Amino acid sequence: MSDRIVLAGMVFQARHGVLDWEKSTAQRFEVDVELVLDVQPAGLDDDLTRTVDYRAVYRVVRQIVESTTYNLIEALAEAIAHEILAEQPLVDEVVIRVRKPEVRLDGPLDSAGVEIRRVRNR
Repeated sequence: MSDRIVLAGMVFQARHGVLDWEKSTAQRFEVDVELVLDVQPAGLDDDLTRTVDYRAVYRVVRQIVESTTYNLIEALAEAIAHEILAEQPLVDEVVIRVRKPEVRLDGPLDSAGVEIRRVRNR
C-alpha cells in the first residue's frame, strides 16, 4: 500500500538521554510520523471516521515525548510506534523519526536521529 498520512516536524521540549544533564535539562526533540493505511474510503466519502484523526496522533506523540524519560531515542521511537499501532486500528504500518538537534559531540552536527518502521501483526 502506498497511501500515507505524514505529520512532519513536530517539536517538543523533553528530557531524554544517557547523561545526567540530559535528564534534568529539557532539550528540543523533533518527531516525524508516517502512517500507512488505505485513505481511499475517507477520500471518497470525505469522512473523518474512515481515516486517522491527526489530533489524536499528535496527542499520543506529545504525551510520550514530554511525560516520560528514556535513555535512548531508539526507545522513545519504539514507544511512539507501539502506542500509535495500539490506538489506531486502521494503521497498517508506522514510520517514526526522532531527531535530537542539541547533541553535544566534539564537532558540528545538525542532529542525531533514528528512524524505525513497524508493521502491525494481523
